[in-house]
Amino acid sequence: MVSLNKKLLRFTLIASYIMVTTLIISGISAVFSYLNTGADRSNMLHTEIKQTEHYFPKVIWSPLKNKGRKMDQETLNSLEEDYLNALYFKHVSNKTNTKEGLKDYYTDNARKNLYDIIDLNKKNNINIESTTLNHNISLDFFSEDGQLAVITDKDVLEYKRVLKNEKQILETKELSTYTIVFLLEDGFWRIRHSVKTNVKQYKPKKSIINTDSLKIKGINYYPKDTPWDMFGYKFNKDTIKKDFKIIKAAGLNSVRIFIQYDNFGQAKVIPEKIEKLKQTLDVALETELKVVITLFDFYGDYSILNWTLNNCHAEKIVSTFKNHNAVLAWDIKNEPNLDFESRGKEKIIAWLDQMLDVVKLADPNHPVTIGWSNTQSASILKNKVDLISFHFYEDLANLDKAVKSLKKEVSGKPIVMQEFGISSYSGFWRPFGTSEEDQLNYHKKAQNIIEDNNLQFMSWTLYDFVKVPKSVVGNLPWRKDTQKRFGFIDKDGVKKEAFKYISQK
Repeated sequence: MVSLNKKLLRFTLIASYIMVTTLIISGISAVFSYLNTGADRSNMLHTEIKQTEHYFPKVIWSPLKNKGRKMDQETLNSLEEDYLNALYFKHVSNKTNTKEGLKDYYTDNARKNLYDIIDLNKKNNINIESTTLNHNISLDFFSEDGQLAVITDKDVLEYKRVLKNEKQILETKELSTYTIVFLLEDGFWRIRHSVKTNVKQYKPKKSIINTDSLKIKGINYYPKDTPWDMFGYKFNKDTIKKDFKIIKAAGLNSVRIFIQYDNFGQAKVIPEKIEKLKQTLDVALETELKVVITLFDFYGDYSILNWTLNNCHAEKIVSTFKNHNAVLAWDIKNEPNLDFESRGKEKIIAWLDQMLDVVKLADPNHPVTIGWSNTQSASILKNKVDLISFHFYEDLANLDKAVKSLKKEVSGKPIVMQEFGISSYSGFWRPFGTSEEDQLNYHKKAQNIIEDNNLQFMSWTLYDFVKVPKSVVGNLPWRKDTQKRFGFIDKDGVKKEAFKYISQK
């Protein structure tokens, strides 16, 4: 029995040894195969933040006339990708005072300088929020052995915001030129050396747009059955055409529509959404209406690291439709001041300023505005916008005084009351609410004030809605039911008494 147990033990040990050896050999083979089949280097090195998803500055390469060896397109693409990754991880490190990802894109010597800066900033509780927006690159040298490259990156547009103890102490937007040396190490183009020169303050070109001919008499528009989802799967061109005819016949000349950033694909704008927007503009042109397009709705992340993504979104839409004859104006953002407290006023204003530059560069011929939620904020960036837009849901008794005060602040620029209205809801959840008669009297009075102050206007909104998404006003029924009843036309398509004053008579 003892001899049999020894044999079984010996057999078990030998079998275990063979199994472990097989697993080790299999593992080594798998790793070897992985490292030789073009695996994604960011996965190999556990680099979780990818430039391709988070960082899209505009890059323009000069025709290649470099000294040394000729560089093929694949190598050039690799060099660009690693360069932008290096910049992105540097931005992340400056913001967070961490060193994640830097070892993959900077040589030992270059990393030492970066680490020293990070340690010093961390010690002094300093954080730097930054990004680069435009790059104009020329390849100066590529070595014969393919291991060294030198580039010049001219007029790099950089934004930097420095905070100490979470309070802003410096803000700059400048153009700089860099000469950068790269070494190819472990399949990465790593920055070995970088020299910054020719620093100058960025001053965007001013485009003067004549707004004297604008006489906006309009309305904010969503189809009755798809509020806040105009360009979704229920998009219907015929419905929009029918509604636009109603708006035109009512004596109005314009509509304001909304683009949700996430819904349109963020930086990579979805072609189907572009097509639906085109069809909407085509219908507007056919029915002789002009369109104010709000570029960012339901967007609240103003992070500087995301600016390049936001730029792509705005530039794609504006450049696509800048020559469409239905476009009246671009509205950067709907009610950004409502985010001041939660997101930071300085950060939001900097984001708006940047978006104004992007839109004006893409389309220098159409006016640009910002849809502020009140008159108190409407003069912010007054020197950069072409139209002053505000929303007014306060007591109409305060409107005349608010408008007169705003006019003194904005130096003769045209003013648009871009949203205003009153709900006709009074029911179970709001027994002492307002009626359709109250709505009638409200719009009658509003139009008198508009006429007295020579205001341009866009009321809220054409239809009552059957459903309001919870993302708009939350789940509380008294808020949702109130929001459903701002329309001049009820949910059954019947014009309410207030429709008499949808426009000036």
